[in-house]
Amino acid sequence: QVQLVESGGGLAQAGGSLRLSCAASGLPFTFTAYAMGWFRQAPGKERDFVASINWSGGATSYTDSVKGRFTISRDNAKNTVYLQMNSLNSEDTAVYYCAASFSTRLPATSTDYLYWGQGTQVTVSS
Repeated sequence: QVQLVESGGGLAQAGGSLRLSCAASGLPFTFTAYAMGWFRQAPGKERDFVASINWSGGATSYTDSVKGRFTISRDNAKNTVYLQMNSLNSEDTAVYYCAASFSTRLPATSTDYLYWGQGTQVTVSS
């Protein structure tokens, strides 16, 4: 019943940009009760933290490899979280997942997230 639906993935050239969206529905509390995060999983790799954002959007956290290139944001009126990805490179190729955490922090571990989307593929060509 809880649904996190990612969209916006696809193919981009190195140096290009994509914007991912994650629309939430069916959450037991209002959307602002949740910190939101993005994770990604490349072929043969573990699922890794990418970015997180607090309830209001006033605080964010990023993994080092995407700092300065990616921006996480949210529109609470639309129950949607975004990941703007610029200056893409081949190492960004992965399935990207959004997740919701019932936390006041900016968790970077998957065990802190209660709900997960199905993922969207991002492929960056050289």
